[in-house]
Amino acid sequence: MEEGVVNEILQGPLRDVFDSKQLITDVSGSGNNWAVGCKVYGCQYRENIVEKLRKTAEHCDCLQCFFIIHSMGGGTGSGLGTFVLNLLEDEFPEVYRFVTSVYPSGEDDVITSPYNSVLAMKELNEHADCVLPIENESLFDIVNKIHQMINSGKLGSTVKPNSLVTSSAGTAKTVQEKPFDAMNNIVANLLLNLTSSARFEGSLNMDLNEISMNLVPFPRLHYLVSSLTPLYTLADVNIPSRRLDQMFSDAFSRDHQLIRADPKHSLYLACALLVRGNVQVSDLRRNIERLKPSLHFISWNQEGWKTSLCSVPPVGHSHSLLALANNTCVKPTFMELKDRFMKLYKKKAHLHHYLQVDGMEQGCFSEAISSLSDLIEEYNELDASKGGLRTDPSRLKIAV
Repeated sequence: MEEGVVNEILQGPLRDVFDSKQLITDVSGSGNNWAVGCKVYGCQYRENIVEKLRKTAEHCDCLQCFFIIHSMGGGTGSGLGTFVLNLLEDEFPEVYRFVTSVYPSGEDDVITSPYNSVLAMKELNEHADCVLPIENESLFDIVNKIHQMINSGKLGSTVKPNSLVTSSAGTAKTVQEKPFDAMNNIVANLLLNLTSSARFEGSLNMDLNEISMNLVPFPRLHYLVSSLTPLYTLADVNIPSRRLDQMFSDAFSRDHQLIRADPKHSLYLACALLVRGNVQVSDLRRNIERLKPSLHFISWNQEGWKTSLCSVPPVGHSHSLLALANNTCVKPTFMELKDRFMKLYKKKAHLHHYLQVDGMEQGCFSEAISSLSDLIEEYNELDASKGGLRTDPSRLKIAV
């Protein structure tokens, strides 16, 4: 909402990406307060937001879904972001709602981020069709690895001048500079791969609504863990393409996940593979069969794979892969968030800042933490079933 932040974008290299007539700003932001973003700015700008949404929707030939990209830790991202989510459900109930949520790290500089995140989680649980959680720490680790590989020369790669990972002097940036541009680039790459079937031709296209239909077996368990390979498509690094089979292996490794998780040691409910480039269906099937023995799929959905082939690869690469997994490995992220919330909430610390906002009651906090606890319990029940032996259904006995 801050005018200064938006003006900075409009004067930067991405200024042509945005339609200035569709931007909504205020003098200041939400002050790291979910209640201000949702209850104050949401109500104040509701009609303006609806008008701009309808104007944009009218220009679509085939409206498949809405994307909401927001942070969970701040006030505007969490509060106004989830207000817009509810608004979309009211105004366009038949259109799918995909949310890319950036979760705060344990060392972020917003003390109230656990409150904001848990309050936002309740809205995501109830009103989103799919949520792609992303952790700042994981993005930072990925960018850090890119720097280490460049500086060590292990990749035999060269860094383009004036790239996101070099300074104006042409030397490699240090990670201490907080390379947010490079981190944002990884998220942009995720969205580009996700929408590739809608923008380019392919032998096996996948509509966005098919992702929700095939990967979300239960309404609340709609959190999809994403992984990308190669990770450097938009990082301006000239790196030789990975071998095709290695690319599939990388997508299931811990180092390529956009949250800090290891899906191979958790339970899969379903998995989608969105491939771009010169890849054949036979390559897809071969790699799925190769990887299946090392992955734990829930007993009633052992063949829970959804695949997509887009013939146009990312610029500078022969092929790429985005994997979306409905996997219980997302649970530790939610448990850590709950723990951070409870440390503040037990002391009622900073609570008065929220309660002084009209329409905000303490019951909102208890409902939010209850919703998160229920979600964690649902994942616990699924994990408990992982240890059970898989038995084949018994054959029918025919009386003679």
